[in-house]
Amino acid sequence: MKIMGLDYGDRRIGVAVSDSLGWTAQGLETIERRREGSEFERIAELVKQHEVEEIVVGLPKNMNGTIGPRGEICMAFAEELRGRFNLPVHLWDERLTTVSAQRTLLEADVSRKKRKGVVDKMAASLILQNYLDSKSIK
Repeated sequence: MKIMGLDYGDRRIGVAVSDSLGWTAQGLETIERRREGSEFERIAELVKQHEVEEIVVGLPKNMNGTIGPRGEICMAFAEELRGRFNLPVHLWDERLTTVSAQRTLLEADVSRKKRKGVVDKMAASLILQNYLDSKSIK
């Protein structure tokens, strides 16, 4: 059973997918949001191509655990995914995943230009991997 992880942003959506056993997350791509709703077309293609059965969307919470305007936008996006794809969609606390992804890329000495292209995909991988790890602990 494959699970898709999404890091939803204003301009880009990072996409990751799990292996069929649900143990590891691999970054797939970054979807550029060019026109309203176009991201759903690409997500639909990826869901079909990778035989995805669940989706995990990063939920940006404030450091005190509350949900702000950005979190509410992600919750609405998750609800839209549920309606369009009729799949289970889970929200996962993504606090500091983009920061962690940036730090990892900096430590790997990846150029600023390349970082911009992969940070969202890497953040999606971190969100998904944290979700997968939490399932294996139970």
